[in-house]
Amino acid sequence: MTVHVPASYEPGTPAPLLILLHAYGSTGSGHDRYFHVGAAAAERGFLYAYPDGTTDTSGNRFWSATDACCDFDRTGVNDVAYLDSLITAIQAVLAVDPKRIDLIGHSSGGFMTYRMACTHADRIAAIASLAGATFANPADCGPSGPVAVLQIHGTADDTIAYDGGTIQGLGSGRSMSSYPGAEKTVATWARYDGCGDPAVVDERVDVDADISVAGNPAEAAVTRWSGCQPGGAVELWTIPNGGHVPNISAAFPDAVLDFLEAHPKP
Repeated sequence: MTVHVPASYEPGTPAPLLILLHAYGSTGSGHDRYFHVGAAAAERGFLYAYPDGTTDTSGNRFWSATDACCDFDRTGVNDVAYLDSLITAIQAVLAVDPKRIDLIGHSSGGFMTYRMACTHADRIAAIASLAGATFANPADCGPSGPVAVLQIHGTADDTIAYDGGTIQGLGSGRSMSSYPGAEKTVATWARYDGCGDPAVVDERVDVDADISVAGNPAEAAVTRWSGCQPGGAVELWTIPNGGHVPNISAAFPDAVLDFLEAHPKP
């Protein structure tokens, strides 16, 4: 795995760390090209890495995240320990700001961001998940403290359904547990983070370059929770008629990084 170091990095001066987690069947480098967040991360001074998950018997790389996704072969690979060790290894050679370790993931990678937030809330400041989900049973996740959470999801996603379900037709085809929908996922994390009530705010975000609302390219509606505990934050960006693999807009990287930067550990 390569860690991309921004030109602005000064040895000994802590810098934020962003780790991208790819979707099922993809690779770190493939999803780096898809999300194209690398240049924006470098401009903002982030250390940036995109590791690869394990290859399954179908020849697809995956993350063993929750009981719903995506260790279809039941290998029991411990990706929590793997990613935790990667963060530790990066910290051993580069100055990482311990209050600004962030994850962004898509699909299987999105599920994995939630798993890491569940198990390592002490070191993960914020996550951004595109078409991922947390555990269906809130008791299966026990974060030790607040983590800022951004869920991005299309209402027409036919792989990871906006309203929840079970994953079908991937990997070995073995039955997996169900996953919660986007709205339940963020509501669950709002409880973990001690937030108050949600509200649809008067703003939209441009996620999918192919979708617009009333001629406005900023199509994703934003729901935001208020009154969260220090370090906590919860947002849902809902893409109307958006699918599982949006045509990522040029505005997407900065919009996501704005959220991550706004929510360091207290």
